[in-house]
Amino acid sequence: MSRLLAWGPALILASGALLLRGVGQQQRMPLRRPLEEVIPLRLADRPGRDTTLSADEIAVVGMTSYLLRRYGADLDGEGADFSLYVGYYDSQASGRTIHSPRNCLPGAGWEPVGSSMVAVSAEDGVAMISRYLIARGTDRAVVLYWYQGRGRVTANEYAVKWELLRDAALRGRTEEALVRIVVPVLTTEDRAFDLAVRVARSVIPSVFRALPEA
Repeated sequence: MSRLLAWGPALILASGALLLRGVGQQQRMPLRRPLEEVIPLRLADRPGRDTTLSADEIAVVGMTSYLLRRYGADLDGEGADFSLYVGYYDSQASGRTIHSPRNCLPGAGWEPVGSSMVAVSAEDGVAMISRYLIARGTDRAVVLYWYQGRGRVTANEYAVKWELLRDAALRGRTEEALVRIVVPVLTTEDRAFDLAVRVARSVIPSVFRALPEA
């Protein structure tokens, strides 16, 4: 029994992938407004600057629309107090789903050294999101991320898979966004986390203004 419980999460994800493969054609749900229009160019009293991904990166990730923006007072000097990424998928299917930051960050050389779930108060209530402390050499950063779409903000990745399957089968809709905030730890982890939470509180309602109606 203990062995079955240990393999439970992997079995859930594998079953979800197989079920999603069998779900019929999904509606493509375009954004109501562009991400760069609804997400403020100034957040947490810091100016922002948009950056772009390469064509190869976009092909690998497979999002329909995205925003990648760095915020800070010293952007001309390549310094940034934090970065914000929103990747939107107008539909998802087997082989074309959101890539979890849990898998992508190690590929970029970052390793998780701590994780938890945190509650963030936003306009529409309290949202539970994922918090990670990551490290690369002597560098440290706080990461907050969550999945947002079809009227929900979700951080539990197993719940995300089941909600995706349910909505695909019952509503023919699988659109969703991944939102990720990365704040380098320049002084203390607590200060970096506090800044990340301030940003999340502003970003959650902004993203909802771009997403299709639930």
